[in-house]
Amino acid sequence: MQTTNMISVKESSLEKIEYQNLPGDFALWIFIFAEMLVFGVLFIAYAFSRAQNVALFNDSQLTLNRGFGAINTVILITSSYFVVRGVAAIKKDLTHQCAYWLSGALVLGSVFVGIKMVEFYEKFNAGISMSTNNFYMFYLSLTFFHLMHVLMGMVILATIIARTRRGAYSAKQHTGVETGASFWHMVDFLWIILFPLVYVIR
Repeated sequence: MQTTNMISVKESSLEKIEYQNLPGDFALWIFIFAEMLVFGVLFIAYAFSRAQNVALFNDSQLTLNRGFGAINTVILITSSYFVVRGVAAIKKDLTHQCAYWLSGALVLGSVFVGIKMVEFYEKFNAGISMSTNNFYMFYLSLTFFHLMHVLMGMVILATIIARTRRGAYSAKQHTGVETGASFWHMVDFLWIILFPLVYVIR
C-alpha cells in the first residue's frame, strides 16, 4: 500500500515538473499544439500538391513578392525578441519596461498585417483568387489563416499590455505574460516555416 502511494506521489510530482517546464498556462499549450498540428497537415497537403504540379507551382510562385515576405520574416523575428525582453523585464518586476517591449512587438505585428494586406490587395487587384489554381488556393488560405493568428496574438498582447500597466503582473505572478508570449512565438515559428515553403523553395 505504501509502495503504491509512493508511486502515485512520484508520478504526480513528475507531472507537475513537466507542466512547470512549459512557460505560461498549460491549457494554452494544448491549443498551441492543436494549431500547429492543423498547420502541419496543411503544409504536408501543400507539399503533396506541389509535387503533382511542380511547373504550375513554380510559375505561380514567381508572382509573389519575396521582398515583402522577407521583410515580414524579419519583423516577426524581431517582435519575438521584443516579447522575450518583455518577459525578462516582468521577471525582474520592471513592469514599465515589460509594457514597453510588448508594445514594440504589437507595433511590429501591425506592420506585418499592413504589409500582408498590401500583398492581398495586389493579388485580388490582378484578378487572382483561391479558384485561380491550386498554388494560389494554398497561398491565400495558408497566409490568411496565419494572418488570423497574428491578429489574435495582437489582441492577446494588447490585453497583456493593458493589464501590465494596471499592475496585474509582477515577478511573482507573470503567468499571463508568459502565456501570451508563448502564443506569439508560435505565430513567429509558423511563419518561419511558411515563408520558405511558399515563397522560396522551388
